[in-house]
Amino acid sequence: MTDPLAPVEKATAAPPAENTPDRNNNADRSESETDNRPELPNRMPVLPVRDVVIFNYTILPLFVGRDTSIQAVEAALQGNRYLLILTQKDEQVEKPGADDLHRTGTIVMIMRILKLPDGRLKLLVQGVSRAHALALAEDKNFLEAELQPLPEPENLPCGPAVEALMRAAREQSERILALRGMASPDIVNVLNSIEHPGRLADLIASNLRLKLSEAQELLECLDPVERLKLVNEHLTKEAEVASMQAHIQETAREGMDKAQRDYYLREQIKAIRKELGENSANDDNDISELAEALEKAGLPDEVRKEADKQLKRLSSMHMESSEAGVLRNYLEWLSELPWSATSRDRLNIVKAAKILDDDHYGLEKVKERILEFLSVRKLNPKSKSPILCFVGPPGVGKTSLGRSIARAMGRRFQRMSLGGMRDEAEIRGHRRTYVGALPGRIIQCIKQAGTRNPVMMLDEVDKIGTDYRGDPSSALLEVLDPEQNNSFSDHFLNVPFDLSKVMFICTANHLESIPSPLRDRMEVIHIPGYTMQEKLGIAERYLIKRQASENGLRNKDFHFEKDVTASIIKGYTREAGVRNLEREIGAVCRKIARKKAEGMKKCFTVSTATLKELLGAPRFLDDGPEKNTIPGLALGLAWTPHGGEVLNVEVSTMQGKGALTLTGQLGDVMKESAHAAVTYARSNAAKLGIDPKFNNRMDLHVHVPAGATPKDGPSAGVTMATALISALSATPVRSGLCMTGEITLRGRVLPVGGIKEKILAAVAWGIPDVIIPKQNNKDLEEIPGDLLAQIKVHPVDGLDEVLEIAFPEERKQHDAPRICVKKLAQTSSSMNRGLPKAGSRPNA
Repeated sequence: MTDPLAPVEKATAAPPAENTPDRNNNADRSESETDNRPELPNRMPVLPVRDVVIFNYTILPLFVGRDTSIQAVEAALQGNRYLLILTQKDEQVEKPGADDLHRTGTIVMIMRILKLPDGRLKLLVQGVSRAHALALAEDKNFLEAELQPLPEPENLPCGPAVEALMRAAREQSERILALRGMASPDIVNVLNSIEHPGRLADLIASNLRLKLSEAQELLECLDPVERLKLVNEHLTKEAEVASMQAHIQETAREGMDKAQRDYYLREQIKAIRKELGENSANDDNDISELAEALEKAGLPDEVRKEADKQLKRLSSMHMESSEAGVLRNYLEWLSELPWSATSRDRLNIVKAAKILDDDHYGLEKVKERILEFLSVRKLNPKSKSPILCFVGPPGVGKTSLGRSIARAMGRRFQRMSLGGMRDEAEIRGHRRTYVGALPGRIIQCIKQAGTRNPVMMLDEVDKIGTDYRGDPSSALLEVLDPEQNNSFSDHFLNVPFDLSKVMFICTANHLESIPSPLRDRMEVIHIPGYTMQEKLGIAERYLIKRQASENGLRNKDFHFEKDVTASIIKGYTREAGVRNLEREIGAVCRKIARKKAEGMKKCFTVSTATLKELLGAPRFLDDGPEKNTIPGLALGLAWTPHGGEVLNVEVSTMQGKGALTLTGQLGDVMKESAHAAVTYARSNAAKLGIDPKFNNRMDLHVHVPAGATPKDGPSAGVTMATALISALSATPVRSGLCMTGEITLRGRVLPVGGIKEKILAAVAWGIPDVIIPKQNNKDLEEIPGDLLAQIKVHPVDGLDEVLEIAFPEERKQHDAPRICVKKLAQTSSSMNRGLPKAGSRPNA
C-alpha cells in the first residue's frame, strides 16, 4: 500500500538564512535568537509518519492521506500552525495509537499547504524544535500530545575537541560528495557557515542514507557533541562505502573494451559480487533447480554428460547475458523431456477390441492389425512399434481411428499435421545458434505427451512440400525407420533421443505422392470408402445420436423412419466418408430443434416425405440402370472414391469406313480398352458369326453417358466388348446383367480392383447377376454374406464365357449373329446414366 505520509525526497535544504548563524558574530546572533524565539505551546496535534525522521531546521514536503492525519493538519491550521511529528515504530500499522509511536519527535511549522484532486494534502513543513510527548490523547478524531519542547542548548564552549569533530564532519561530507561527483562550492560554504555542532549534526544527518532506527537514535540524542560524534561514525561508514563503490566502478570500467559498453551495468554487478565474495542468491537457486530437474529426468549417460557440461558453463556466465538464456532454455528442454517415462500398455486384447468396435464401425483390417500388435507386445514386451500408414479418401475416419487406437492401448495421443510443411527444421529443429531456436515438432510432441511411447499421428503425409529450406520427407526417413529412430538426433538437442517406443501412424489420401523411400518404411493399410450399408450402420450407431445430443434433442423428441437415412445418403451426399452425411443429419436435427423451441410437444417423425421439406430437393438423382436393354447397350460397374457405380455403355453402328469414335470424356486407359474390344471382334469375327469386313462397311461410336464426368480405368473392357458385339449382331444383352473386367486381345479376362464396392452397387440397384474375373473370387470374402446372397456372381476366365452368359438364347441355338448394317434407333432419351456426378472420376 502506498504510504500516505511518505515524503517526496529526503530534505537537502540548508537552514533558512534567518536561522543561519554567522561565524563572526555567532554569540550576538545566538543571544538574539534566544530572545526572539517564539514560545511553543505545550499541547498540539500529532502527525504520525511512517518512514522518515525530521530534524531541526529541515524543510521538506509531506503527503497526508489518512483521515485522522488530515484532521490533525486542519486543527493545526486553525491554531498556530504547529504540529508534532512522531515516527511510527512499525510502518505496517495503518491506524497507529499511542503505543505505536516514538515519544521523541520534532515540532514543525506548516509553511504551505496544497489540496490534491484525490483528496490528499501536500504540506511544506520546517522543523522547529525537538520535543518529548509526555502524554498522547486519543479522545478526538486525531492524536493530541502533551509535550515538553527540547530546545537546542546555546553558547556551547567551542573547545579543540568540538572543533576537531566539526572539521572531521565537514571533511568527510566533502569527501563523500566528491566520490559521488556532487561536490559544489555552495554546499561547502553552507557547511562552513554553521558553527553550532548540534545544527551541523542535524543538517548532515538529514542528508545521510540512514536507517530509520539510526535516524531516530540521532533525533533522541540531546547532547550536540555526542550527536556529532554519532554523525561522524556514520560518515566514516558512508565514506568507506562510497570509496568501495567508486573502486568497483573503476575496476569494471577498466575491464571492458569498446565492444562491451552495452554490458556496463552487468559488469558492475559482477564486480560487486566479486568484491563481496558471493553470487546472487536467485541465480544460485536457478542453477540448483536446473541441476535438480536434470537429476530427476533420468537422462541417459551420454545425454547426462552433455547436460553437466552445459550446466557448468551456465554457472560461470552472467545470467542476464543472451548466451546464458540460450543455455538455460536448452537445459530446461533436456530436463522436461520424458527420457524414461512410459505409459503402461493395455494388454487386455478383449477390452481393446471392444474399445475399437465401440469407436468405429467396420474397418476390420485395421482393427485386426492393432490387436495383432498388442498380442505380440504381450508376448514380447521388447518388440518394436510398427509404422502404419492409413491410405484412403477424406472423411473415412483415419485421424479419429488413430485417437481410438491410443485409447485402446492406454497411451497418450499426439497429432502432427504435415500438410503444406516445407521446412526440414520443422522435423529436426533449429540449431541453437539461431535466435529463438526450438526443437523440431517431433520432440515437441514427445514433450507434450509426457511419455516416450505415445501414439503419434503424422497427418497428411502425402502433402509435404519442398523448397530451398529442405525436404521434410527426407528428414522423416530417420524418424520412421525402426532401425534408426532409436537414436534420433534433433538439431536443437544435439543428443540422441529414442523414438523406437513411439507408435507412428501416418495418414494419406493418395499413396502415389509419397516418395518411394518413405513409402517403403511404412506398413500401408488401405481404408476404402464406406459402402451404403456401412454408412447406414455408422449413421444409426453414432451420427444420429451425436447430432441429437449436440442440438439438445432427446430420443423421445424425434424418430427416423427406416428408409430416411438411405434417402439422405443417395439424394443429398456423394462422398467416400460420412462428413457430409453428418452435416445433413445435423441439419435435420436443427430443423426439429427449432420446431421444439417454437412449442411443438409431440414426437417428430422424419420420413422420406418430410425429408424434402427439411433439406430441400435432392441434390443427386440416380434413376438406376436401363431395365429394357436394346442392342448395343451393356451395363458395367465402376469404382469411385464414394463407392461403386453402375455404368451404361452404348455402342452405335452406322455406314462408314471403319472409323471409331469414343465419347463421354474417357481416359487413355478406357480408350485403349475400346480399341482392344474392336480388335478382338475383328480377329474373332468368324467365331462370333459376324462379317469379318464390318470394319470396312460401317463406323462405330462408343459412348459412356454423363459426358461431364471424367472416366478411366481398364475394368470397362468386358462391358465394351459385349456392347460392341451386341450392336454388331443387333442382339440385346441379357436383361439384369452387369459386368466388370479387363480384356486382352486374345479374349482373356483379367482381375480388376474395387470388386466389393462394385457388387454392392449392383445389389443396391437390384441387379440379379454380375460377371467378374475368376481371379477376383478372393475379394468376395469382404462382402457381407446377407448381401452376397442377393446376387448371383459369375466368375469367368475369358470373353467366350462372358458371351455365353450375355447371349444365352443365341448360344443355345448355335445361330450365327446377324450383321447389323443399319444404324440402331436412337434410344439415348431412355438411357439411364447411373453415373457419378461431376467432380468424381470413376475407375471403370
